[in-house]
Amino acid sequence: MKAGLAVSLSRPGGNLTGIASEELWEKRLAVLKELAPKISKIAVLWNPANPGNGACRSEIIAAAPRFKLDVRWVEIADLPALDRALITLSTDSPDALAACWDIVSMAKAETIARSALKIGIPTLAPLSEYVRAGVLLSFGTSLSAQRRSAARYISKLLQGTLPGDLAIENSQPKLVINAETLQGLGLTAPVSLQVRVDEVY
Repeated sequence: MKAGLAVSLSRPGGNLTGIASEELWEKRLAVLKELAPKISKIAVLWNPANPGNGACRSEIIAAAPRFKLDVRWVEIADLPALDRALITLSTDSPDALAACWDIVSMAKAETIARSALKIGIPTLAPLSEYVRAGVLLSFGTSLSAQRRSAARYISKLLQGTLPGDLAIENSQPKLVINAETLQGLGLTAPVSLQVRVDEVY
C-alpha cells in the first residue's frame, strides 16, 4: 500500500496480490524489553543485499529511541561474514542480538542461538523457525504458514481468478518463545507476557 502497488488490501487491482506483513519490529523490541528490561545495546544482523532487510533496518531505527536502545548494525552478506560476526560477539558485548530475516541468518539460526546463549544474551527474530533452532523469541509468522497461504493463492489463480480480485492477506503474527533458551539465560517471563505467548518450544 505504501509503495502504491495496490489500491486496497481487499481489492488490490491490476496484476498484484499476495501476503502482506505488518511492521512488527517495534512490537518485537517491546516484547524483548519486557522480557529483559535492562538491555540497552542490541546488535542486529542484516544483509544489505536483501531488499526486505532495508525495511527491517528502517523499522528498527524508528523504534529504537522509544526503548532507549543503542543499535549496532552487523552486515552478513554471506556465511563467512556471519561466522566472523559471531566471533566478535563476545568482544563487542551487546546486551541482545536480533536478526532480520534472510537466507544467510536462517541457515545459521542454530549457530546464532548457540553463540548468543554462550555469552548470555537474548536473541530475537521475525520467524518462528529461528525459535525452533534455539533463538529466544520471535513475533511474526512462519515460512510454513506463508507457503500454505501461497498455495491457496496459486490454486485460485489457476482456476482463473484475476490477481487484482484476490484480497491481499494480512499474516497473523504469533509470539513464540524457546523455553530452554529462556531457562539457559536465567530469565523468567512475566505473567503479562506468559498469557500472550502463542507457542513454546
